[in-house]
Amino acid sequence: MPGAVLVPGWLDAGEQRRLVEACRVWARPPAGMRETRLPGGGVMSVRTVCLGLQWVPYRYVPAVDGEPVKPFPSWLGELGRRAVAQAYGQAYGDAGTYRPDVALVNFYNATAKMGLHQDRDERSPAPVVSVSLGDTCVFRFGNTRNRNRPWTDVRLESGDLFVFGGPARLAFHGVPRILPGTGDPALGMDGGRLNITLRES
Repeated sequence: MPGAVLVPGWLDAGEQRRLVEACRVWARPPAGMRETRLPGGGVMSVRTVCLGLQWVPYRYVPAVDGEPVKPFPSWLGELGRRAVAQAYGQAYGDAGTYRPDVALVNFYNATAKMGLHQDRDERSPAPVVSVSLGDTCVFRFGNTRNRNRPWTDVRLESGDLFVFGGPARLAFHGVPRILPGTGDPALGMDGGRLNITLRES
């Protein structure tokens, strides 16, 4: 779909290790990694820590469990601008105008999944930047109308970049499967997958 761009191996091993270490720090209390309860009472199988603002279904709030959300670091915004420039160049305007202020860091264990959904809780139509770390996943990228076919299943490996904006910004997407044991032990992760998504709120 126009606007959806995969850049395999975008992050080198050193950058991946630095991001894993940053995620480890962000995951600590207060306002650390937690399970998300859905309005119907179910609990998501991924665990999440947010930066800048906390995502709760289906909005953003400044605090979680009475604690302020950890700040969104400026260097992560620079990473996001670099990602948009890599993915789009000038096709969707000047990448320098991309100003992400929210990050969702999701941890998937070997059995975690993410159902097909749209990222539509942001007011901004700016692209979503997604970086994968650790175990490979099957990433399902669908259409903008519903959760039905057509969709495309893509393997996202550690270091891969996926950006979706423009006509693809509201495409349904999810993670039906993790491939355990596919991550590089040198990353310092004891299994599982980390996914960092950057957005403009």
